[in-house]
Amino acid sequence: MKIIECVPNFSEGVKTETFEAIKNALTEIENVKLLSLEPDKDYNRVVVTLVGDEEGIVNGAVAVSKAAAKNIDMRNHKGEHPRLGAIDVVPFIPVKNVTTEECVTLAEKYGEIISKELNVPVYLYEDAARKAERKNLSDIRKGEYEGLQEKLKNPEWFPDFGTNEFNPKLGAIVTGARFFLIAYNVNIKSTDVKYAKEIAEILRESGRLKRDANGAVIKVDGKTIKEPGRLKCFKGMGVSLEKYNLTQVSINLTNYNVTPMHVAFEEVKTEAERLGVEVTGSEIVGLVPLEAILQVGKFYSGGKSLSETELVNLAVEKLGLSSLNPFHPKEKIIDYMI
Repeated sequence: MKIIECVPNFSEGVKTETFEAIKNALTEIENVKLLSLEPDKDYNRVVVTLVGDEEGIVNGAVAVSKAAAKNIDMRNHKGEHPRLGAIDVVPFIPVKNVTTEECVTLAEKYGEIISKELNVPVYLYEDAARKAERKNLSDIRKGEYEGLQEKLKNPEWFPDFGTNEFNPKLGAIVTGARFFLIAYNVNIKSTDVKYAKEIAEILRESGRLKRDANGAVIKVDGKTIKEPGRLKCFKGMGVSLEKYNLTQVSINLTNYNVTPMHVAFEEVKTEAERLGVEVTGSEIVGLVPLEAILQVGKFYSGGKSLSETELVNLAVEKLGLSSLNPFHPKEKIIDYMI
């Protein structure tokens, strides 16, 4: 059996009626399963994880998207996390017996259907991108929802599916295919977000603007110069987490084999110490592959021979994954849920 994961991110982190509508939308869809639904009030965002076969996963993605569309109005949306629309991003990820190319086809199928069903512009990103400037999600999101109406007037930003007509209620959707992304946030014991932002800029692959001794941005031939970041496959930004009186380095690890979680965690700790602030654990948003957790356990085991359960428990302890909310392996590790 082919198993595909789909992780729609919707711009709603508070209203339970929206979450229930998303869950109920799947009751009559065959060959798709809801694994998790994780809202965040500060981000004002909910991350939904589905798994299914080729037909089930597309039907499921369409169903939850339509349910969310009925309940979310971007004209009233505010939140810490960047977003382009109510149904912000819908990636398809190969899990078992399926290729990335097949997931690209599924993303295209979803994009074509949903653009017509909801009259909404749809962009393709990552491995499904048809233009180089659309491969990176952050490039598509530039200007966010508030700048979308003007962006759609530019022929360079006409959507891959649908028309360039602005939908004020829903904004736009980004869909595509990618490797398993781990949404991983490291907690900083400070309410001043400047520390988390500086750490993110230093570590993220895209880097930061290069400045001179006076703090002015350096330009050459009119173009700004960037300093590359330290870690590959690391996307990061600093955000406030008011409900816990903390800030976070909010990270997307786009390939955990290149930059594992423990590397990201230890590098954030190093930079936090340099800035005089403390790291107080971390969290995984959505699900995580067992392989990624075992990498962490093996790193902290110091070469000791430990069982799978012991390695998982060690990873949870060392990364402080239960510092904000309890980390239950049977509910957070995708291999244990399929």
